[in-house]
Amino acid sequence: MTSTTTRPVLSKDGGTDNRPGLLLGVVLAAQFMALLDVFIVNVAAPTIRVELSASGAALQLVVAGYTIAYAVLLITGARLGALVGHRRMYLGGLAVFTAASLACGLAAGTGQLIAFRLAQGAGAALMIPQVLSLIQREFAGERRVKALSAYSAVLATGAAAGQVVGGILVSADLFGTGWRPVFLVNVPIGIALLVLGARVLPRDAPAGATRARALDLPGLVLLAGAVSLLTVPLVLGQEQDWPLWSWLSLGSSLMLLALFGAYESRLARRGGAPLIAPRVLRLPGMGRAVVWIAVSMGVNAGFLFTLTLHLQGGLGHSALRAGLTFGPAAVVFGTVGLTWRRWPARLHRALIPGGFLLAAAGALGVGGLLADGGAGGWGLYPALGALGAGISLAFSPALTGALATVRPEDAADASGLLATVTQLGQLIGVAAFGTLFLAASDGSGAQNSADALRTTMIALAVAALAGAVAGPWRRAR
Repeated sequence: MTSTTTRPVLSKDGGTDNRPGLLLGVVLAAQFMALLDVFIVNVAAPTIRVELSASGAALQLVVAGYTIAYAVLLITGARLGALVGHRRMYLGGLAVFTAASLACGLAAGTGQLIAFRLAQGAGAALMIPQVLSLIQREFAGERRVKALSAYSAVLATGAAAGQVVGGILVSADLFGTGWRPVFLVNVPIGIALLVLGARVLPRDAPAGATRARALDLPGLVLLAGAVSLLTVPLVLGQEQDWPLWSWLSLGSSLMLLALFGAYESRLARRGGAPLIAPRVLRLPGMGRAVVWIAVSMGVNAGFLFTLTLHLQGGLGHSALRAGLTFGPAAVVFGTVGLTWRRWPARLHRALIPGGFLLAAAGALGVGGLLADGGAGGWGLYPALGALGAGISLAFSPALTGALATVRPEDAADASGLLATVTQLGQLIGVAAFGTLFLAASDGSGAQNSADALRTTMIALAVAALAGAVAGPWRRAR
């Protein structure tokens, strides 16, 4: 069975608004909203714990349930978009996400909140892969490059904005609702995007009677199991001091991932429709891009997580002040992501390794400026800006380059793969660097926290340096 018989063709008619700028705005707004919910709940977690009398384990699941469901179902969401239509899956996922957000905001207990957070993550996983797929299918040439640059900028600003918006909403305590607005804010935005999306998104044409047989169920089960066994210990293991089950789970995930790879390769050789087409992994530059994206997102997430712990736990800053501290990094990340294509062409080949080197320098600068247990002074902001610029230079060209050679019929596979790599990179970054920070900090005060942060920033710099040499090494191989 060939890919052309299993993927719908996007078509437009008089019932849709064909303006590309409006289409891009709608899909990126959903991307921003879904990413916001990964980070916004961190700020509200202490208030949720008090108001719902949540146990430590329950609170972990409230925070992490969204991420687990999101990561596990991303590739499945991408394939379903290819099979039943990107418009249908985008609108359906957005509807689930919006309804689950309302349910989270009205939850009466932790059990309900955990269940609705899982539903929220599932809705995001159905919706978000369609963003990259629609960009791939609806934009070409320089317009696609600009759209992908905007996409990468949204990824950075959403992470920092989640902490800022969360701090504002919790601090405001609107009508005495405490933490609930961090979820309810999604409802009017989601409804507006549903209305606009129905008007803007290109309509899906029928894919034919073979569609129902195209979903690779064995591959789906193997991949979902592998990602679940990987993400659950990464999210929960740190808080539970890495018990035996977490290591067994990680080992089992590697075995399932190997089985998944063998099964997918065999299915492709037999002419079937694998969940991830092996030819996508063999595209020029895709392997390097996967490494670069994973490392850059791991460094970014580790930086955000550990610096937040230091600012709030070590220095005693409010959630709002801590969130605003990341402003320079987010602004520079977004600006660089939107403008790097306009820089002289002779510089483009050096952008990714140069970005990793700049990120390493920024991390060392942040660690050094905060090493005395103080607030770092004004010098902290250029260091944060350098870190943000470096990560953007490493991530944005890697993403754009990876998708440049992807054919429209492979857009769903590539979108699901790269979205999952992005998410797993963030999870691994939080787990690895968060564990290092917490192991080095005993909670005895600002200086101890600063020492732990300096150690962690050195580790982040080492990871960034590894990213800088990963591409040349793979090319030599």
